[in-house]
Amino acid sequence: MASKATSIDIAYRAGVSQSTVSRALRNSPLVNLETRQKIHEIAKELNYKVDKNASNLRTQNSLTLALLLCEDPTNDDSLINPFFLSMLGSITRATAQQGYDLLVSFQQLSSDWHGDYEDSNKADGIILLGYGDYLDYESKLDKLLSQNTHFVIWGAEHNNNAVLSIGCDNVQGGMIATEHLIEQGRKQFAFLGGASSHSPEFRDRYLGHTKAIKQAGLSHSKKRQFSAISTEESGFDATKELLASGQSFDAIFAASDLIAIGAIRALNEQGLQVPEDVAVVGYDDIPVASFANPPLTTVKQNTQLAGEILVESLLKLIKGEEVSGQLIPTSLVIRGSSSI
Repeated sequence: MASKATSIDIAYRAGVSQSTVSRALRNSPLVNLETRQKIHEIAKELNYKVDKNASNLRTQNSLTLALLLCEDPTNDDSLINPFFLSMLGSITRATAQQGYDLLVSFQQLSSDWHGDYEDSNKADGIILLGYGDYLDYESKLDKLLSQNTHFVIWGAEHNNNAVLSIGCDNVQGGMIATEHLIEQGRKQFAFLGGASSHSPEFRDRYLGHTKAIKQAGLSHSKKRQFSAISTEESGFDATKELLASGQSFDAIFAASDLIAIGAIRALNEQGLQVPEDVAVVGYDDIPVASFANPPLTTVKQNTQLAGEILVESLLKLIKGEEVSGQLIPTSLVIRGSSSI
């Protein structure tokens, strides 16, 4: 009976080291494409099968990362914020490029993330997307830290330096959105979105918004800030409140594209034209933004780069390498909702 082929046999045939064979069979980018293809061909010829259980026992790694999404109120059954769908795609690609699998789940399905994932060897580390009310979420992060879980979060910088966070520079994003509105000659600004520690990303966008107004020497009124969560309905309702308040405004900066789209609908129902009467800017550049009527000016977050940095940072954390949080610059996509 012929003996079972081993990675040593493949290494001999390919003229490479055994460690190179292991990396190539995991499709690690550390091995060039030509060598990877050659090793896969030899493995197929020898009918070699990777024993994942044995490999994991040797390395104490599952070669899997877990992505936990926070459920969001949506108009469909997905319960996923459209912005996070782009993030999901970029994280999936970045994980595969590193030779890892990705396990995707919802946070609400478990009250013990550490026990469900890293302790049971389902995943070597966790990426967290979205958090609902941040004050409730914060205690869960503290629990993960106390259990020495490897994790990275997408979002605002955490007040605990031990929490590794990657996010976009929301203060800068709020500034460039508002500076654009000022350049269009707008002088009275409304902000739709939360501005408290319950929603720190929205709060930072608001801080950038007010900073730009003050730097331009224009007046700012807290009375023109109306809370909203990231749904069209909430944007619609917040705009109705704004209109009923009697506050004068000629521009709206919405903390998300969904809020902005709801705002445009509310303005149209009141007979106000966008952008002639009121200019509107959103945030996120979700796919539907370019198909809004009029097409929505918005602050774009680089989701491809974000996914790569999240995965690379988590892997460094898992390997015990030095790693720190990052803020990714944003850019402005100008469309018809803000300029005539």
